[in-house]
This record gives sequence, structure tokens and C-alpha cells, in this order.
Amino acid sequence: MIDSNFIKNSKFGSQNVSRETLDELNKYSLSIIKKNKEINLISSSTEKSINTRHIADSAQTIDFIDINDVKVCTDLGSGAGLPGIVLAILMKAKKPEFKVIFYEKSYHKSNFLKEVSKKFKLNTEINQKNIFDQKNLQTDIIISRAFKPLPVIFEIALKNFKKFKYIILFLGKSGKEILKEASKKWKFDYEERKSLTSDESLIVKISNLEKKNG
Repeated sequence: MIDSNFIKNSKFGSQNVSRETLDELNKYSLSIIKKNKEINLISSSTEKSINTRHIADSAQTIDFIDINDVKVCTDLGSGAGLPGIVLAILMKAKKPEFKVIFYEKSYHKSNFLKEVSKKFKLNTEINQKNIFDQKNLQTDIIISRAFKPLPVIFEIALKNFKKFKYIILFLGKSGKEILKEASKKWKFDYEERKSLTSDESLIVKISNLEKKNG
């Protein structure tokens, strides 16, 4: 039995989310668990807590997004669609023109993203490609969860994208130290929020990213 009542008992429930949207998020959770029997989408140990551990964790990034200022979000190494599919479901009613682009090199995971996108009629673009091989990309938001370390994401942002507004990342308990270490080689502004699903984690929004000389 998964934590299907997590909405009522979490801060996520205070967001302006319709019952239909919550139902789709729950069905998406079930789709992940079903597919997880065939391919490795999430750790089996987190299946029972999927709605808290993965769905709500992904959904909280919407607090960093000004829906009036952005139209495109690019999810790097999305795997099961966390957080990109969650954002696409949340945005469907709030801003239908909002598009989520995925880069996932795995054939099977890309197909899963296509399946759930079609099932929930989401505004998405699924690219079964290695993000490191792509050039001159454009987006408003770069987002990534459990894909690569922060310095690697920074390199991708500057080398593979010719235009973006900001980056949203998930950092663990050493998040503060990671940001401090990154500031030795990079210039950037950032906002941080304590994760709603883990006392030890942070969600950060990075803007004005530049690499320092030398």
C-alpha cells in the first residue's frame, strides 16, 4: 500500500492543486511502481513512500517557478520523470502552454516518459539523447534531480545551452558545503529553500551563472 493519502497530511496539500491533478499524480505514482517491476526507475525501498519521497519532493520545485515569466523547462537525466513529469502534470491546468523537455538517454526510460506523457496528455518533448552531446539548446529553466553533481550540471548549463534563465537543483545534507566549494570556481546568485520532504535537504535556484577566470 503506497502513501496515497500523503496530500492530506503534508504541506504539499496547502498548494492550490485541484483534485483532478492530485488524482493524476497518484496514478502517475502507480505507473512508476508498475513499471519498476520491469526496469529500474526508483529504488524498490522507496515504493511505499513514493508520493512523499518522490512526487511531493519533485512538486515543491514549483514554488521556485514564476509561471508568468517562463514557458519551457528542460529536465536533465529525468529517468522516471522526476521532477519533469510531476511539473508537467501540475502546470497542465495552471499554464497549458508550459512545456517540459526531457533528455534521457535510456531507451526504456524514454519510452516510459512517452507513455505517461500520452496517458496524461502532457505538453512534453522526449529526447532519447545524451545531454552531453547536445549543443546550442535554449530553455527558461534547467532542472535536475539525482542526475549529476552540481559542478557537472553547471558545465552542462554553460557548454550545452546557449540560453537559460535559471537552474533548479536538489542538494542533500552537504548542500551548503557544495555551494561554498562551487563558489571558488563559479560566480552565481542563488535562493535556497529547505526541502519539505527531508530536513537535511535543500532546493536551490541558481541564476547569473558564470565561470571564474583561471
